[in-house]
Amino acid sequence: MKNEKKLLSFGVILLGAFALWTLLIQTIDVRPLGQNGTDIGFASLNTWFHQLTGVHMLIYTITDWLGLVPILICMFFGGLGLVQLIGRKSLLKVDGDIILLGFYYILVIFGYLIFEMIPINYRPILIEGYMEASYPSSTTLLVLSVMPTLSFQAHRRLHHKTVNYAVDILTVLFSLFMVVGRTVAGVHWLTDIVGSVILSAGLYLIYHGCVALADQKLNHESR
Repeated sequence: MKNEKKLLSFGVILLGAFALWTLLIQTIDVRPLGQNGTDIGFASLNTWFHQLTGVHMLIYTITDWLGLVPILICMFFGGLGLVQLIGRKSLLKVDGDIILLGFYYILVIFGYLIFEMIPINYRPILIEGYMEASYPSSTTLLVLSVMPTLSFQAHRRLHHKTVNYAVDILTVLFSLFMVVGRTVAGVHWLTDIVGSVILSAGLYLIYHGCVALADQKLNHESR
């Protein structure tokens, strides 16, 4: 029970850190250096890093298309839950971790949408002539929130060390490629990426902790 509570506690702490980070972005070194004179926080750091990396639209396009991978993973687990629901004829008989996973994915999507509706800052460049919300990086958030669930579920459902190890390696390499790619592509400020990393880590730890608590409760009831 201590481990489960630690996961939840760390998740909540990271969500608090994300809220603090968001506040700092709006208060520290805020200057009108963005597109069309829009304000950005940590202006010196962000503009320095943006000038260092430059803009690489090919990397942006590749990572944008690869952003479909976590969406497909969401659809796969959604399909798994649907198959269980149809086969077992009751929502209560669907695996608890799959139900929690569904709520978790909804929470991630909600986090994405709310920042699309309330922009904290805008991208350093125009995308197809339009200003787009930049904070947090939605692709980074999606990748780092969803990819760990693939590895987590593989360990729960596939009792094969080689397969699980391969999934772990692919998850880590894909996540690193996407985060580094979005960071150096020049379509986000550095603080956008940092915010996504903090938020996704907090959300995932809460999901992991909830599943662990549910497992603990189920084991206790089965005794």
